[in-house]
Amino acid sequence: MIVRILGEGQLRLADSAVSELNVLDAQLEAAVTEGQEEKFRSALTALLDRVRALGTPLAADALEPSELILPYADAHLEDVRDMLGNEGLIPG
Repeated sequence: MIVRILGEGQLRLADSAVSELNVLDAQLEAAVTEGQEEKFRSALTALLDRVRALGTPLAADALEPSELILPYADAHLEDVRDMLGNEGLIPG
C-alpha cells in the first residue's frame, strides 16, 4: 500500500501494517472527537512516526497513486477533523 504524508512524500507499507496503524488511528480520532489538543498532538506524532518506521520511502519523482493520505506533522486539530472519514484516516 502507498501512503502519502502531506508535505513529506510517499511511503510503501505492507498491507499487514494496517491493523497496527488502525490502533493509532483510533487514538487520533478519539483525541479529535474530544477536542483534546495535547492528546491529539501526541496521537498524530505516534501515527506518523509509526508510518515512517514501517514504510519505505518512494523516490521523490515517483508518481504512484496514494491509497491513504495522512496529514502533515504540524496539522491543526481542525485540519485533521476535516480529513477524518467514517473509519478514521485509515480504513480497515
